[in-house]
Amino acid sequence: MAEPPRPFRLRGCGGPQKFGVAAGSLRGLLRKGCRLLQLPLPGSRLCLYEDGTELTESYFRALPPQTELVLLGPGESWRGCASDIERLLAAFCSQQDAVVEAARRLLTDERAPHRQKLLADLIHNLSENILAEDKEDDKKWFEGLESRFKNKSSYMRHSCESRMRGYMREVSGFISNVHPAAQDAYRGIIDLMADKLKSVKYNGCYFDRREEEEAARLCTAEGWFSCQGPFDSSDCPCKHSINPYSNRESRILFSTWNLDHIIEKKRAVVPELAEAVKTRDGREVNWEYFYQLLFTLDNLKLVHIACHKKTNHNLSCDKTRIYRKRKQTHEIS
Repeated sequence: MAEPPRPFRLRGCGGPQKFGVAAGSLRGLLRKGCRLLQLPLPGSRLCLYEDGTELTESYFRALPPQTELVLLGPGESWRGCASDIERLLAAFCSQQDAVVEAARRLLTDERAPHRQKLLADLIHNLSENILAEDKEDDKKWFEGLESRFKNKSSYMRHSCESRMRGYMREVSGFISNVHPAAQDAYRGIIDLMADKLKSVKYNGCYFDRREEEEAARLCTAEGWFSCQGPFDSSDCPCKHSINPYSNRESRILFSTWNLDHIIEKKRAVVPELAEAVKTRDGREVNWEYFYQLLFTLDNLKLVHIACHKKTNHNLSCDKTRIYRKRKQTHEIS
């Protein structure tokens, strides 16, 4: 039996305008919303305005009428109320003093803890030069850093590169645990990985907000990063977020966040690589698969320190991808 239509308040993630839409199913509401906001149906989805939780059909059925929802098109994301703060930071950059004062007045009368935190975050971030990029425009942000860093993105790239170099040192240092007869082959794979990393500048683009394609997988154009949740979750239960580009304190705090290996580096990936080299028996080790697990977002999640679970993940490498077929060469008779 079809569910009777219920009214909802719907908006897109690009503006504050809201629309009243009634539907009895998630699919029906999604179809109506896409038609109303002129978005393509494939790839679009609905989430709660308050915290960004993506809707399923069963979750939709439990929602009360008039729930405020956000319709996301392909490639769009919504992190709850914090997304509205991001727009305020950009839209009111030229009127910071007035916005900060208004937020302070609201804060004195506000009693709800959640809204108190949002207003405090707004004041904190608007009081800083969040959109500044060059050193001369935000000297305080660069305090304590080497003089060679002239803009924020160059330092953030360096920060990510340093993490990747650290992973590479761990892989290289494991060679003492490799069977002596396989150490030359292991060393050869290390060289291939090192060359690959150098060619992509150690994936420093992950933290550089100017890099549109790769950085977009972790941060917004303004530099906001969201915790992607612990390895065994698809979302962060606490909705941790941070903008290391906003002020010196946030830059320092961001250094405590982790790029966590889902399939663990020390417990699974590196030992499996060593074993693969030892037992290859004429087969070609698929080093690019191990490279993806060690150094790319295929197997890395950005997590707040509280969401970094250091217990055993109990995940292993895909046995079907450890080796690959050698390329065949055909003689012409």
